[in-house]
Amino acid sequence: MDFNFTEEQQLLADTVRRFVRENYTFDKRREILTTPAGWSREIWNELAGLGLTALNVPEEHGGLNAGPVDTMLVMNALGEGLLLEPFLAAAVLTPALITRLGDAKAAGELLPSIATGEKIVVVAHQEPQARGELANVATRAEQSGDSYAIDGFKNVIVHGGIADEFLVTARTSGKPTDTDGLCVFRIASGTPGVQVKSFRTIDGQQAADIELQGVKAPASALVGTAGKAFAAIEGAHEIALSAICAEAVGIMEALNAATLDYTKNRKQFGQPIGKFQALQHRMADMFIQAEQAKSMSYLAAIHCLEDDATERRRSLSAAKVVIGQAGRYVGQNAIQLHGGMGMTDELMVSHYFKRLTLIDLTFGDTDFHTQQFIAVTQAG
Repeated sequence: MDFNFTEEQQLLADTVRRFVRENYTFDKRREILTTPAGWSREIWNELAGLGLTALNVPEEHGGLNAGPVDTMLVMNALGEGLLLEPFLAAAVLTPALITRLGDAKAAGELLPSIATGEKIVVVAHQEPQARGELANVATRAEQSGDSYAIDGFKNVIVHGGIADEFLVTARTSGKPTDTDGLCVFRIASGTPGVQVKSFRTIDGQQAADIELQGVKAPASALVGTAGKAFAAIEGAHEIALSAICAEAVGIMEALNAATLDYTKNRKQFGQPIGKFQALQHRMADMFIQAEQAKSMSYLAAIHCLEDDATERRRSLSAAKVVIGQAGRYVGQNAIQLHGGMGMTDELMVSHYFKRLTLIDLTFGDTDFHTQQFIAVTQAG
């Protein structure tokens, strides 16, 4: 298998990395963190100008239809800057879900404005009891004539507080955990009955809990075929899982670079601490962990569109486990090698580690995907 990137892909990665280093410095990020919004519309517009918001949008809707490998390269580069803008939520997961639902009307109305960065649409799927199980949806949508009444609760929806519109998953039939009976509805953020409570997660990202109480949605708000949305939901989340794995790899590479630089300059007993053999061994292990994580992110990107569901799920769960474990190892050792300063907000190291911690909890944690890997392997 050829693991070399095309000239266009390498140019894309270099462009995004250069943008991050020139326009999204640590000081710039800290400045954005202090704002009430917690993200920058200006940066978002610049990302759109680079074509990044169009990356996962089909060409017929003004996008680039780039694919998971291109997304992997972008997320890897964005990981270095720890972007606070809603790229994963609004430019990866959302267009993937809309495309897979196969609703021409919704795609025509939403995807062009997503591609230009004009509209931020966020998927509201996660619920407290789900614990990574994508089919575990308790939110109900009861049909009455030409409309639906939606009741339920979605929690920790990343960038939910800044969304112009939600793609809300709800069940029209069946019990929680059933794959049949799931639907997706377009719900504007200001719709009566929708309560959005925003907060910051440990990594500084903006998130929200969304409560839906008797929300009235016309039949036209249904996206795709009623009761048959699970395959699209699963497929979109698998692409997003692949993308977040790549982000974690970018963070680990940045952590290793920062730690190596620190150990070259921090002196103890009259010499740089990087000359101490014990610390060299630890940094070598950190490098190995990051390289293994990178290999698994390649596996995730290559297999997230695999037709064989067993192989696809097995590869993605394996990648999430290895990358979760590697992120913890690299993050903890980077903190320790920086000493007490590594725990403070004054160094990017602590921010990297917080983001890696949250990535491990997103789309199913290490324990969840270990069990998933075992179950899929035994079933296959």
